[in-house]
Amino acid sequence: MSFSFTPAHRGGSGEPLVLLHGFMDTWRTWELVLPTLERHHDVLAPTLPGHAGGPPLEDAVSHATMADAVERAMDDAGFETAHVAGNSLGGFVALQLAARGRARSVVALAPAGGWEPNDPTLGRTLAAQTAMHEATKALAPHAGAIAATAAGRRRATELLTSRPERLPADLVAHLVLGVARCDALPMLAFAASDPYVVEAERIDCPVRIVWGTADRLLPWPTAARRLRRVMPQADWIELEGVAHAPQLDVPLETAQLILGHTGG
Repeated sequence: MSFSFTPAHRGGSGEPLVLLHGFMDTWRTWELVLPTLERHHDVLAPTLPGHAGGPPLEDAVSHATMADAVERAMDDAGFETAHVAGNSLGGFVALQLAARGRARSVVALAPAGGWEPNDPTLGRTLAAQTAMHEATKALAPHAGAIAATAAGRRRATELLTSRPERLPADLVAHLVLGVARCDALPMLAFAASDPYVVEAERIDCPVRIVWGTADRLLPWPTAARRLRRVMPQADWIELEGVAHAPQLDVPLETAQLILGHTGG
C-alpha cells in the first residue's frame, strides 16, 4: 500500500475547479470523483495547512488561515477565480473564497459554519474530533491491517461514510494515517474559542449546499441551521442515507451534482 502524502493534485482540462477537503483529511478524499470531474475541468485539489502533506501551520490559526493558503495555491496555479467544491471544513473555506470574490460557483458538501450561536452541538462535535484524533494516533501503526478487513474499514470510516465496503483499502489506510498526522490541536482550540462565521452577505455567486441525511459528524439539519437562515438563496439538496462525505459515499452522484452546478 502507498502511504505517501503530497501537497496537492492537479489534472484535467477545462474551466478551473478547486476541491477542498475536510478537517483532518487530505486531497485524496476526492480520488473517487476525480476521473469524472477532470473530463470537464482543470482540477486543483490542495492539502490544507496543518494537514498531512500540506504546508505547516506557521502562525496562530485564524479564520483566514485556510482561505489565505487556498488563495496562494490558486495564484500559483494561475486561477484568478474558479469553481470551488468543498466538504466539511473545505465547504466552509469554499464559502469564504466566495465572499472574497474568488469563486465562480460553490458546491459545499456538509459545510462547517452552520451552527447557531451558543449551539451546544458544536462543542460536542469538537470533543468527538479531539477524541478521534487521539485514538487514531494510537491506531496509526496498524492502518494497513485495519483497512484490510471489511469490519476495519467500517469502523475507520463510520463518521464519514455509510458505504465503507465500496472504499479501496489503500484509500482507507491513507485516511486513517491522515487523521493521525494532522496537526489538529491548534485548529480544534481555535474552533472552540472562535466559531466559524460565514459572511453570506458578501457572496454573490451561485451556491449549492448538499447534505446527507445520515451524517453523524454534522447531523442534518441541526448543523445547518444558521446557514439555512443566512443563505436561503442557496440551492439546498438532501441526499437520503448518505453520510458526511458524499464524495466517498456516492462519488458518481457527487460528481454529477458538482458538474450540474459548474456547467461542466
